[in-house]
Amino acid sequence: MSIGNSPEDERPFEDDREEAGPSVGRALQQARIAAGLTVDDVSSATRVRIAIVHAIEADDFTSCGGDVYARGHIRTLAKAVLLDPAPLLARYDADHGGRPAPTPAAPLFEAERIRPERRGPNWTAAMVAAIVAVIGFVGFTAVKGGDDGGTKTQVADGSKPSTGTSSTPTPKSAKPTDPKPEPSDSAIAAAPQDKVTVQVSAADGRSWISAKDHNGRLLFDGLLKQGESQTFQDSDKINLVLGDAGAIQLYVNGKKIDDDFQPGAVERLTYTKGDPQVG
Repeated sequence: MSIGNSPEDERPFEDDREEAGPSVGRALQQARIAAGLTVDDVSSATRVRIAIVHAIEADDFTSCGGDVYARGHIRTLAKAVLLDPAPLLARYDADHGGRPAPTPAAPLFEAERIRPERRGPNWTAAMVAAIVAVIGFVGFTAVKGGDDGGTKTQVADGSKPSTGTSSTPTPKSAKPTDPKPEPSDSAIAAAPQDKVTVQVSAADGRSWISAKDHNGRLLFDGLLKQGESQTFQDSDKINLVLGDAGAIQLYVNGKKIDDDFQPGAVERLTYTKGDPQVG
């Protein structure tokens, strides 16, 4: 018995016992072929397994699980191939000892149908998604607000600089600050003795600078415009890189550094506690 997908390749089997009309299985098979349907098509439409469809078309009802289930399959397959199921059921009852007694405990099984469960909207999931969205928005707002407040001052060891502006690059959205005048010696003379304090001022032009503490943590990395300044403190030392050293005036530990840096020269400097000295 072959399983094919083309109704043209199937041919009804011969049965000499069908003098009174085609058997149940043969009638179903002929109607299926006349409708241009394959066994796969009928199985998909009725949810009756392919093996059971083939068995019923061969008048083998043992795999149905009993007369009640067999009659249900016959009724379902007949509707799928546009046959009246009543004559087929009568023929089946005649060939199998009459119609089975009704089962009051449950309705007759007609087919192995898979009926999707109807579900309402998942309100719980919707509420959870809404709560997550609100929490995310509040968190983003808080973080953004914290970032705006945190850009005012940043120096090593958490201590505030004595003078100067932000020790981190100014955000793009922030308005540029007005250039500040160069600090006087008295303004930085009160630098703590247990720390190294370095103030960088762009006195003669703008310059890119980079500053790190003794652990290598980046304190500042950006461009100082003419008239702007930055102040850094650390418990041990400050490492500087000046992109245009000739435009920079340095104040270390409360003292002005007299240097001969040339315009456009890049200088790498290290300052520690005590008297100013270049490392």
